[in-house]
Amino acid sequence: MRARLALEDGTLLRGRAIGADGSVGGEVVFTTVMTGYEEVLSDPSYRGQIVTMSYPLIGNYGVSGAAWESTRPQVAGFVVGECADLPHHWQAERTLSAALLEWGVIGIGDVDTRQLVRHLRAHGLKRGIISTEDVPDETLIERARALPPIESLDLVAQVSTEQPIHYPGAGARLAVIDCGVKRGIVDALRRRGCDVWVLPHRTTAAQVLALDPAGVVLSPGPGDPRRLEAQAAQVRALWERLPLFGICLGHQIIARAAGADTFKLPYGHRGGNHPVKDLERGRVCVTTQNHGYAVDEASLEASEMVVTHRNLNDGTVEGLRHQRLPIVSVQYHPEGRPGPLDSSYLFDRWLETVGPPARHEDSVATLGGRG
Repeated sequence: MRARLALEDGTLLRGRAIGADGSVGGEVVFTTVMTGYEEVLSDPSYRGQIVTMSYPLIGNYGVSGAAWESTRPQVAGFVVGECADLPHHWQAERTLSAALLEWGVIGIGDVDTRQLVRHLRAHGLKRGIISTEDVPDETLIERARALPPIESLDLVAQVSTEQPIHYPGAGARLAVIDCGVKRGIVDALRRRGCDVWVLPHRTTAAQVLALDPAGVVLSPGPGDPRRLEAQAAQVRALWERLPLFGICLGHQIIARAAGADTFKLPYGHRGGNHPVKDLERGRVCVTTQNHGYAVDEASLEASEMVVTHRNLNDGTVEGLRHQRLPIVSVQYHPEGRPGPLDSSYLFDRWLETVGPPARHEDSVATLGGRG
C-alpha cells in the first residue's frame, strides 16, 4: 500500500505504507540515532510528533519490546528510509512494520529521509500528515496546515502516570515527578539501590514532602515547558527543602522555577551523538538528546543558577547548578538510552548530595500508590 507525507509548507513525499492504515498528524521531527528505534518509538518525549529516522536502514534487528522506554509506542507517526522486512537478531519477536500495525501506529517507508532532514534543518520543523487515504494531495497539505501547533497541546498530561508507582529499594528514597519519564531513568536509579516513587506530574510540593524523600528528580517529557508553570511553582516550593535533579524537560522546569526563560529551537536536538562539554570538569561527553526547547542563557543573569554544561554544536545551555543549594539539571539524557553512557556519572554525583536512607513506614500510606 502506498502512503504520503504532506507538510504544511506544501512539501509532499511518497512512499510505502508501514504499520496501520489511515491518517495521522503531528510535528515532523528527526533523530540522528543509528540504532535504538525501539527506544525512540516508546519515548514519551516524542508524544505528538512524527519522527523521522535519519539513518537509512531501520528495523534490521526487529522488535522485542525489551528496550522500550514506556508501555507502548508514543510517536504519532514514523518515517524511515528502508524498513527491513527480514530482521536478524536472536531477541527479535516481530518485524518493525508488524509492531507498528499491532499498536495502530501509521508509518511510511521508502522515503528519501536525507532530503526530508535537510529540508527540516533548512526551514525548521513543520506540521505534517502521514496518510494512506485516497484523497488529493492538496487535501493532505491543508490538513497539515490546520493542525494545532505542538506548543498549544497539553502533552505531559497524556504521558504522566495517573497514580504513584513504587519501586522498592534499600537506598535513599527518591520522588520522580513524571512528566514523561523513561524506564531507563528509573532503572538507572534502581541500579544504584534507590527507593523510587514515580509520581504524577500534578503532585504538589506538600504531597512530595509527605513522602519524606531524600531528593526529587524532575523527568523528561514532551511539549513546551512554558505550559508547566504549575510544576515550576511546586519546584520553587521545594527549593530550600530537598536536593533536586532535572533531566531534559525537568532541566527546563528548574530553569523556569529560577526565573529564567526558555525558547524553541529551529529543529531541536534529537540523536545519540551530541557533544557536550562539562565546563567544571573540562571534559567532553557524547550525549543522547531529545528536546525541542532550550534555556535562554541571558535570562539566567538574575538567578543563582550557573551554566555547567554547553552544547558544542550550537553553544546552547546543557546544564545548570545552583550556587548555594543541591540543585542541578542537564538538558540531555544521562541514562543513555539509546546512545552512549558517557554521562551516567551525573546520577552518582547528584546522589552524593542526597542524604542516607531512612525508614519510612508512615509516609507511603498518604500516596495510595501501587508497587
